[in-house]
Amino acid sequence: MAERVLSTVSSIPSGHVMTYGDVAEAAGTGARAVGQVLRNSGHHVPWWRVVDARGRPVEGAAQEALEQFLEESTPLLHRGDDVRVDLARASWPTHDVGRT
Repeated sequence: MAERVLSTVSSIPSGHVMTYGDVAEAAGTGARAVGQVLRNSGHHVPWWRVVDARGRPVEGAAQEALEQFLEESTPLLHRGDDVRVDLARASWPTHDVGRT
């Protein structure tokens, strides 16, 4: 299961994201399991490309994720201090997993 999650996350192209739920669907597991795999084994994959359903990066690493988003020209939404990914423009569909 961890290998499927990591493979799915690795397939998300630069400038795009998937939600935890999208990764879970593509990997055939639950969204909480995706978070656990990324927390324990996801340091060598583009973990910042996995966001919550509101487009926010993992709590505690938002600044590092934001730097990656800016470097990759990921579409963002700015509302005051609240910065999140524009899911309408940046989401990578689960049916495209593996097609980078």
